[in-house]
Amino acid sequence: MTRPDPRQSAALSAALSGAVDLSALKARADAAQQQSRRPAASAPGAAGATGGQSSWIIDVTEATFQADVVERSLQVPVVVDLWADWCGPCKQLSPVLERAAQAGGGAWVLAKVDVDANPRIAQLFGVQSIPTVVAIAGGQPIDAFSGALPEPEIKQWIARLLDALRDRLPGIRAAEQNAQGTEPEPEPEDPRFVAAEEALERGDYAAAEAAYQQILDAEPGNELARNALAQARFLARAEAAKPEDIERANAAPDDVDAQLAAADAELAGQLVDAAFNRLIDTIRRTSGSDRDRVREHLVGLFELFPPDDPEVAKARRNLASALF
Repeated sequence: MTRPDPRQSAALSAALSGAVDLSALKARADAAQQQSRRPAASAPGAAGATGGQSSWIIDVTEATFQADVVERSLQVPVVVDLWADWCGPCKQLSPVLERAAQAGGGAWVLAKVDVDANPRIAQLFGVQSIPTVVAIAGGQPIDAFSGALPEPEIKQWIARLLDALRDRLPGIRAAEQNAQGTEPEPEPEDPRFVAAEEALERGDYAAAEAAYQQILDAEPGNELARNALAQARFLARAEAAKPEDIERANAAPDDVDAQLAAADAELAGQLVDAAFNRLIDTIRRTSGSDRDRVREHLVGLFELFPPDDPEVAKARRNLASALF
């Protein structure tokens, strides 16, 4: 599975966690769960209809976000379409997404959110313009785009999403096999990764880190565990990051701990260049063990990104210049 881009993943992950954990939304979700579930909450791949929509195209509210988005995304990707009735591009994009969801046959779910009726969801995702589309998998945002893209690009985006997640989310392959009239084949899961992923879902980052580290101790070349370990470590720090960390670091440029915390806060806020440049500037000002700490922290941030990411490539060049 490809790694999420932390410019979207870090900030959106925090937003999603807030959406699930906020007491108001949680209370509404609990109340909704006590009532009978609508047909749209049926198992992935099952056919059905409500109000003219299939069970793979659902309207989501603040009260149903937990069940319809977070819980469903543990089985298949959920593509959240944030729209409004007054938005012209939304009216172009939504039918394209609906056709794609119908064609997908339950391999993924389209969750439509009216931002006027559900402003808190839009706020929690940090939406600045609509339409905005966010892909959720395993309870976490993994990709997003804004604007009404052409239909061929949307189909390619969805295909890449399914290819990246097919081996991780059981509902994708099950829906595809059901569409072909074949029985899904059970796939063995590595219990070590299952335990680590369950810890991540609980927000127990220390346990997840320990589980991934145990895999690496036994298999030093396991890239999946290495990448997952870097993500778990960053998510733990990002959860504790605060905007005040940036102000504190700006006021104390020689405080190495403050600079590290501020870089995490900036990356969590999608300020990638600012985070990288802060640490590179700190490397230029420091020496010895302090410089080594900052360099190791920066290299750890690089590992959150795809190897060919252009901003990482630029930052690596600047790092080399700062070191030599």
